[in-house]
Amino acid sequence: MASFLVKVTIICLVAIFANSWMAKAGDPDITSDFLVPSNVSEVDGDFFTYTGMRGIFGSTIPNFKVIKASKAEFPALDGQSVSMAVLQFPSGTVNPPHTHPRSAELLFVIKGRLEVGFVDTNNKLFTQTLEYGDMFAFPKGLVHFQYSTDANEAAIAVSAFGSANAGTVSVPTTLFGTAVDVGVLAKSFKTDVATIQKLKAGLSSGLN
Repeated sequence: MASFLVKVTIICLVAIFANSWMAKAGDPDITSDFLVPSNVSEVDGDFFTYTGMRGIFGSTIPNFKVIKASKAEFPALDGQSVSMAVLQFPSGTVNPPHTHPRSAELLFVIKGRLEVGFVDTNNKLFTQTLEYGDMFAFPKGLVHFQYSTDANEAAIAVSAFGSANAGTVSVPTTLFGTAVDVGVLAKSFKTDVATIQKLKAGLSSGLN
């Protein structure tokens, strides 16, 4: 009997801990209908309206671009655990491998064709070719990418996130565009410092 109670107690503690961890892993719950920034004195319909994506559909797409609607651009989203982004891909461009540490991503293709994929924690690659009207789910925190493969048509996709601030960690920028020691990177990639410096230089020129 005693051992049974111990087992039940352990199971309950594990369940409580798991629920607590999951709650902390996402956006915090709020105790009001919505949050108002301290610099906003009056709230009306304008506060809940975002016009930052007007004019982007049908326009020329010269470079890969992400137009975000997160709480930074749209303060009404704070506390609502939701945000969006529009991704514009000229032909042959890529959204480099990256992660969103605070949310999964649901991608919806509204123009063109995209090759997409993600890598799970067992290093298994999941890929798919998406066309107009298709959706793809990228699990939270996993490295993923999108690539516009159509040589004649640009691609546009809309991404939805379960966080007002999903965050983006770009793998190339994090590794080669920051002050991580080149010796550490050379050992990690089993190459030499000169190769790492070329990668860093190439990324730097690509950002300019």
